[in-house]
Amino acid sequence: DRPCPRSHPRTCMKCGQGTAALVIRVGDPFCRPCFREYFVHKFRAMLGKNRVIFPGEKVLLAVSGGPASSAMIRQVQEGLSREAAKRLRFVPGLVYVEEGAVRRQSPEQREQTLAQMETLLQATGFPYYLIHLEEALELPPSILQPGPERSGPSGRSGPSYKEAVDSFIQQQRQDGDSGTSVPGHSSQDTPAGPPATPRLPDAAQTQELLRGFEAAGTATAREELLQMLRTHLIVQTARARGYAKVMTGESLTRVAVKLLTNLSLGRGAFLAVDTGFTDQRHGDVMVVRPMRDYTAKEIAFYNHFFSVPTVVVPPLFTKRREKPSIHQLVERFLVGLQEEFPST
Repeated sequence: DRPCPRSHPRTCMKCGQGTAALVIRVGDPFCRPCFREYFVHKFRAMLGKNRVIFPGEKVLLAVSGGPASSAMIRQVQEGLSREAAKRLRFVPGLVYVEEGAVRRQSPEQREQTLAQMETLLQATGFPYYLIHLEEALELPPSILQPGPERSGPSGRSGPSYKEAVDSFIQQQRQDGDSGTSVPGHSSQDTPAGPPATPRLPDAAQTQELLRGFEAAGTATAREELLQMLRTHLIVQTARARGYAKVMTGESLTRVAVKLLTNLSLGRGAFLAVDTGFTDQRHGDVMVVRPMRDYTAKEIAFYNHFFSVPTVVVPPLFTKRREKPSIHQLVERFLVGLQEEFPST
């Protein structure tokens, strides 16, 4: 009947005063305020250390509704507020790719998911774009080619970070003298009033998309096809709307899954760009992964403690009880390792 020694309250390792609310890793207990400060600092430090997002630049946040991308939105919201210590200076936009067709959701379920996502995106106050996966069938062939790199005054690859900061500060001073506000969302990108109820694509487009997925013989091939179409849609949206950077919410757990999956698929030569902080293969649009230092456990606790809304979507549909995809096998293996052997 004696209590387990581990059940006694532990003291926060950072402040040394508060009672720990969670243990991130073995021997790393945090209270809620210190955990929040740790979480926020890691996000700002990741962006500040790499210095790839310039002040005043338009950045498109790819949102799936899952825990990682929702936590990323919250970090950007708090970083843009005037109360932030190290305020973020870029101009965000949001994009959501609706994939209900290949996940075998009914039209009613797809409409419900769209409505939930629209409520989540609209609450941020950022401009947002809702895209259906069927639109990938209408993409121009040029989307498969890297776009031209954006040129700048200092050379072919664009201005340096210092030049961008100096230009941004000078623009702020000019706006202050003229009485205008700091550069923010452009009026043409911001939705005017409540948008209309999202309409689903034509049934013919949906059937054509499903035929393409059914032609992929294995679950692994369907996972790869889905990721490819999603990436092309996001990059095309960024190009069409004038966004130079795309933020994705890939966590440390997701990056580890992708690394081992790519090795299994024979894509070891692309590990650096597939799992690194930046991916510049698209030329004019750079993909940035600011959440790649967060484990799934940290993100789940942050969303739970601070009431970050998420939208759950079903996994990719499999027609029969076949072997799972390589992606699912690797994910089960790594998640099992994290549960049974956290030190690894």
